[in-house]
Amino acid sequence: MISKITEKELAISLRKKGLTYSEILKKVPVAKSSLSLWLRQVGLAKEQKQRITQKRIVAARRGANARREKRLQSIDRIYKEAEREVGKISLRELWLIGTALYWAEGTKEKERVGGSTLAKFSNSDSLMVQLYLRWLNDACKVEKSRIHLSIYIHENNKYRIGEVIGFWARKTGFSRKSLSSRVYFKKHKPKTNRMNTGESYFGNLTITVFTSTELNRKIAGWIRGICHNYKK
Repeated sequence: MISKITEKELAISLRKKGLTYSEILKKVPVAKSSLSLWLRQVGLAKEQKQRITQKRIVAARRGANARREKRLQSIDRIYKEAEREVGKISLRELWLIGTALYWAEGTKEKERVGGSTLAKFSNSDSLMVQLYLRWLNDACKVEKSRIHLSIYIHENNKYRIGEVIGFWARKTGFSRKSLSSRVYFKKHKPKTNRMNTGESYFGNLTITVFTSTELNRKIAGWIRGICHNYKK
């Protein structure tokens, strides 16, 4: 068994070599308070200080990465559990979901008699766009030939417009040719609070249903129905 004096000498020797407290404790199994007392007056050379600092940085990064991985696993678990809670969506549920989406993002008819208002929907979220198109087809029975898509994007993205068109073509199932003729550029503002900028930004997609004034009015009626029944 190593005596306390020998343990102290070994600890001081290891510290002078630039070992951290954690590394020394693995070789000298004493209380950390004792180790701190023994090493209080031990001076370190510049290289030794640099080594200890680097070890601390590595340990801190390792801890941060472990916490990040644990957080990501927790987020993934919550996502999967919530996804299972939704289950299979019926056609009626799709109809109600799509109506609520249009209520939030669609064009409404003005309070007037006569005139026409096309059913228009605009969003930058490709998943929402896909759900809305599915709603038009399955719940509203709108033929694809009546649906026209337009891309609205800031003019500083002109250099990557081919990529943008390809993105929306893949997400919607519409041809690149049909999208290429309906691209509109918005004036770029260098100072902006928008979060959707950079290479992950693909602009807004506007979905217009031609000859859809009647559909627009039906959607308005569905929205009223939702409100009326919810109040009950």
